[in-house]
Amino acid sequence: MTTIAGEPSPAEIAKGFAEGREESLAAAYRRWSRLVYTLAIRALGDQHDAEDVTQQVFVSAWRSRQTFDPASGSLGSWLTGITRHRIADRLEARSRDRRNAAAVGESLAPQPVADDQLVDRVLLADELDRIDEPRRTILRLAFYDDQTYPQIAARLNLPLGTVKSHARRGLLYLRERLKEVNSDAS
Repeated sequence: MTTIAGEPSPAEIAKGFAEGREESLAAAYRRWSRLVYTLAIRALGDQHDAEDVTQQVFVSAWRSRQTFDPASGSLGSWLTGITRHRIADRLEARSRDRRNAAAVGESLAPQPVADDQLVDRVLLADELDRIDEPRRTILRLAFYDDQTYPQIAARLNLPLGTVKSHARRGLLYLRERLKEVNSDAS
């Protein structure tokens, strides 16, 4: 039995789909893709997402066609069930993306800094600029990039003992300079 324009009936499409005939997949798409798209656009409110969900529904249905039994129900109902699952997946992905974006936004938000902390940071940055290399780079990697001495040694291709020595000497220098600046300010 065929329908208008030579299209197979829903039962014929379902039977051929379950048997793995590609022409039945094409017929199923022609017959039910608008329904799937309409459900997706209404639930998601986004054309791009609805198009993606529509494609995912038919890809998923084709890949899992061996689980479809035409005797148990219609192909349209089965596709609608897959559509509901894909819509739920997309909504969950959106929610996850929003949570991730919010977490990233919070971590990137500038933290309030007290005036005395700001002065200390500027002063420290100025004093770091005065230190010779490689001490300057070693201290910056340790302070600003939060790298360990072994990581710094590997990055700069220096022996670990040399990195530790430079860091210690640089810290001693900074301590003395900051003492001088603080005593001048008093």
